[in-house]
Amino acid sequence: MAIAVKISFLFSGIFLLTGMLTGVWKYSHIMSSSEHKSPVYVDIAHRNALMFSFASLVIAKLVEFSPFGTTAQIALTVIVFFFFSMTSINQISEGFRDRTDNIFTTPDPMRNVFMYGLVAGEIGSVTLLLGGFIYSQFL
Repeated sequence: MAIAVKISFLFSGIFLLTGMLTGVWKYSHIMSSSEHKSPVYVDIAHRNALMFSFASLVIAKLVEFSPFGTTAQIALTVIVFFFFSMTSINQISEGFRDRTDNIFTTPDPMRNVFMYGLVAGEIGSVTLLLGGFIYSQFL
């Protein structure tokens, strides 16, 4: 099994476990709050971790059929998982702060730089992996 596929499976498991743990956290807030709600970012962190888990499996399959070399495969997967991880960490930290407002309501130039990097990194990496899959399997 290629190392980039192993990395993808590892992150799939990490995100699945994160989704389960944030689900327990979410449930405990639902049961203990008077409105039976969890903090906004706890809910977001829970859902995103579960979605990232399954996205990681898709990435693993795209890498498996990738015509790119080992270094390129690792770079493309690490870029995606870096941004997935940073997003999850931020959402969890906002959940611990019990923040209820959208973090984008306060302007932050560094956040904008991160978001541009996230967009370019995630979409660029997945586009290349998908393109490699199309090339190797259909052309």
